[in-house]
Amino acid sequence: MVRTGSCAASYYAHGQTTASGEPFDPDALTAAHRTLPMGTRVRVINKNNGRSVTVRINDRGPFVGGRCLDLSRAAMAKVGGTGSGVIPVRYEVLART
Repeated sequence: MVRTGSCAASYYAHGQTTASGEPFDPDALTAAHRTLPMGTRVRVINKNNGRSVTVRINDRGPFVGGRCLDLSRAAMAKVGGTGSGVIPVRYEVLART
């Protein structure tokens, strides 16, 4: 593990082209982060229920204070957060590409 932390995570279900250049796919297990390199794998754990998902960073954001990750709709569904929209998470950087 290279880096860990805690913050709030939100999700998005609509988009066009990601910062990596690939089309946004709400059904893919991807996320946006402000600074992690594109392609970085990150485990995201919902602090409310302990559910986790591994995502690949392919976009930049979120640009709202206190949030460090914007998950795709599919990733947020895996951790059980689509009902609330914003959840407290712990994250672990698994690998950088």
